[in-house]
Amino acid sequence: MSMRWYVIHTLTGKEGKVADAISRQAEARNIGHLIRRVLIPTETEIRSSGGRRREVRRKLYPGYVFVEMDLTEEMRNLIQRVSGVTHFLGTGAQGAGPVPLRREEAERILRTIGEESAKPKAVWEPGQAVRISEGPFAEFSGKIVEVNPERETVKVQVALFGRETPVEVEFTQIERL
Repeated sequence: MSMRWYVIHTLTGKEGKVADAISRQAEARNIGHLIRRVLIPTETEIRSSGGRRREVRRKLYPGYVFVEMDLTEEMRNLIQRVSGVTHFLGTGAQGAGPVPLRREEAERILRTIGEESAKPKAVWEPGQAVRISEGPFAEFSGKIVEVNPERETVKVQVALFGRETPVEVEFTQIERL
């Protein structure tokens, strides 16, 4: 029994339903032991709207589900019949079977998932044009020059008394222009 990682292409937005259906149907057919893990890699982003901070889960690979399994003919047929599955990644050549991820690729993806889920990622980036929506600099517009995700703050370059001045504000105090 050799467990390998395979990538399944799905209809965008159906990743969760496909992952659940694969696990559920494998258990129903008593072949659940052939699947070790079914993953939909996501990351957490910090977003702010209306002055409120929210953390949003975003898919790293929209339209793809990663499955660590022992690929038998029965398992392959089960997955290909799941509603929302289009094909296995790597089945382009006529008659070629699904191609598993190389061990290094799988480890890199798993490492990324572990690092990303540990710390939220800010949606703000240097160079973005923003408007300060609250605080002492409300209604000023400028460009982000620095992002500090740990403190959830950004430095915005604004024109103050005719000079460009960096001002530090919280994520929840700015909005995109």
